[in-house]
Amino acid sequence: MSSTILRNVRPWGQAPVDIVLQDGVIDAISPHSDSGSIAGAAEIEGECGIVVPSFSDVHVHLDSTRMGLPFRPHSGGNTLWELITNDRENWRSAEQSVADRATYTLGRMIEQGATRVRSHAQIDADSGLEKFEGVLAAREAHRDRADVEVVAFPQVGIHLEAGVPDLLDEALRNGADLIGGIDPCALDRDPRRHLDTVFELAQRHSVGIDIHLHEGGTLGLFSLQLITERVRTLGMHGLVTVSHAFSLASGLPGVAAALDEIADLDIALTTVAPKGSHVDPLDLPLQDLLERGIRVGLGMDGQRDYWSPWGNGDMLERTWMLAYTQGYSRDALIESALAVASWGGARVIDRSLRSIDEAVWPGMAVGDPAELVVLRGETATAAVMDRDPNRLVIHAGSVVAAGGALI
Repeated sequence: MSSTILRNVRPWGQAPVDIVLQDGVIDAISPHSDSGSIAGAAEIEGECGIVVPSFSDVHVHLDSTRMGLPFRPHSGGNTLWELITNDRENWRSAEQSVADRATYTLGRMIEQGATRVRSHAQIDADSGLEKFEGVLAAREAHRDRADVEVVAFPQVGIHLEAGVPDLLDEALRNGADLIGGIDPCALDRDPRRHLDTVFELAQRHSVGIDIHLHEGGTLGLFSLQLITERVRTLGMHGLVTVSHAFSLASGLPGVAAALDEIADLDIALTTVAPKGSHVDPLDLPLQDLLERGIRVGLGMDGQRDYWSPWGNGDMLERTWMLAYTQGYSRDALIESALAVASWGGARVIDRSLRSIDEAVWPGMAVGDPAELVVLRGETATAAVMDRDPNRLVIHAGSVVAAGGALI
C-alpha cells in the first residue's frame, strides 16, 4: 500500500507536524516542513488544522433514526416502557426503510468525523430481525468509510415475549458482533435468568457483551454486582461493556467499590452525556473513571427518533455536551472530554489500545491507527466550543470525507 502524508497539522493543537500514514497506521511524525516528500506518496494539506483521533460513537441506535426526514413532534411518554411502546407504534410508518434511514445517518456521522461506531439493533417479537438487517445494510454501504460493530439488542427484554432468545441467537449467527442486554431487574424482573441468557449466548458465539443499565441507585448497583460476578466467574475480563450505568452517578457508598471492581475486571463504560439533577444524577464521574484507567467512551444514543428529538450525528457537538454536563471549564478537562469522544471510544472497541494519558497525545503516536479528523480552531478546546463544520476525516489512512461531504 502506498504512503500518504498529512501535512501541516497540529496534534491536539500543538506545534505543526507532518504525519506519514502507511498500511492503516501512523508510520512517522516529524516537524512540519514545506520541503521533502516520499516517492509515490499522496499528500493531504491539513492547513494548520487541529488533528485528533477520529470520533468513536460507541452507543448509537441506527435502527431508530429519523435524521433527514420531516420532523415529528415527540409523542413518547416519560417511562422506559412508554418510550418502547411509542417506538413500536410508529417505526413502521417512517417515510423510509430502516436500511435507508440507517445508511443516511451513518453517512452523516462519517461526514462529521466518526469512523468507529458501535450500533445497537433492536431485536424483539415485534420487529424480528428487520431492524438488525437494516443496520447490517448501513454497515455494508459504508464498509470502506468506517468500522461498525453491531449489537444484537433485546430492547424489550429477553423473556417477556416468546422467541426472543432464538432471534438473538440467529442474529449472532448472521453478523452481530456483540450480544446486548437491558435492565435485568426492571424489565424482565428476573435478573439472574436475563443475565444467564446474555452470558450464555456470548460464550456460545465467542462475542462480547454490551448491556444497557438505566437502573439507578441501589437497584442499579445490585445489577452491576450480578454482572461483575459473572465476568469474574466466567473469565470474561475485558469483554463486557455497561452502557449508561446511571447508578454510578448516585454518589451512594457502594459506588467507589463498584468502580474498583469495574477497573479490576476491565469492564468498559459508555455514556451519552445525559443531564440529570441533584435528585436524580445521571452523569458518570468521568475523572474518577479516567484516574482508575477504566475504558470509557461516548455515544449519540438515538438520533431525532421516536425516543427524543435530540441527536444530529455530530460527535463534536456531543463532546461539547459531555464537557457541559460534567461542568468543565478548564482546557485540560474539556480536552479530556474530547479524548473520551475519540480515543476513549476506540479503546472501548479495542482494549489493546493504550490508555488516555495527558502526557501523551492520544492517538498521535507511531503505530496508532490512522483514524483521524482535522478540526478548525485555535486550540483543541476552541474546536470543541466552536464546532466548525469544515472537517477532514481519515479512515484507514485515506480521506473519506471533507468539508461536510463524503468522498
